[in-house]
Amino acid sequence: MMNKQLISLFLLLFTVTAFAQELPYRQIPDYPAAYNEGTVAARVVDGLGFRYYWATEGLRPEDLKYKPSAEARTTDETLDHILGLTTVLFNAVTHKINDSPAVTGLSFEEKRKRTLANIQGASEILKKSSAKDLEGFKIIFKGNNGNTEFPFWNLLNGPIDDALWHVGQVITFRRSSGNPFNSNVSVLQGKLRE
Repeated sequence: MMNKQLISLFLLLFTVTAFAQELPYRQIPDYPAAYNEGTVAARVVDGLGFRYYWATEGLRPEDLKYKPSAEARTTDETLDHILGLTTVLFNAVTHKINDSPAVTGLSFEEKRKRTLANIQGASEILKKSSAKDLEGFKIIFKGNNGNTEFPFWNLLNGPIDDALWHVGQVITFRRSSGNPFNSNVSVLQGKLRE
């Protein structure tokens, strides 16, 4: 009897742990009830999260090593860049200065988890934000001669749009390495077609 209880407890803990570790953005979150500055910005960020999730879902080691030319980044290096861009996004909405070098040497799984966490964290803050809050979300880069600041507007056309651009590259690279993007993903509906 004790063994059955231990096995049941182990299975329950395994299930809870696996559920708790599920990555966000398999499906785009439900849209907010109201349109405002923060919810619209959050929806753009959620779109990035959904696209990133599916662009990176099922990437193989050979996909991560792929690069279209000698001068280009590999897929893995592109994912490093996207992680850096989403870190700038998260730092802006949490009022942090970008003062450390980009994180490198992470496993693909850890990189993917951190990128999606940055996106989700930024989205949650933006959903609760007013126009006045957005004015305070500045990109701040620490420099040797002082900090350089950019307003929220630059966050939209800079790191967010750049990350979307590079997610498209990941999709193209994976097609080129023989692992196409899941054709059941509907970016319009924000979910996987069943």
